[in-house]
Amino acid sequence: MGSTPSHWRKSSYSGNQGGDCVEFAETARSVHVRDTQNRPLGYLSFPRADWTALLTSLRRDGLDQ
Repeated sequence: MGSTPSHWRKSSYSGNQGGDCVEFAETARSVHVRDTQNRPLGYLSFPRADWTALLTSLRRDGLDQ
């Protein structure tokens, strides 16, 4: 997994009520994603190009809402 990213941001799709939140951190080569309720479990890492392709597909298919 490498070193833990130091700057995490809350997803804009996470609500303000707390609870179901997803955080992400970006590096030059990858995007890291974690569940705020389970931080000790670690995070998933995706190559930047794969993450971008996933988001593009979700938006195109209307699944980002």
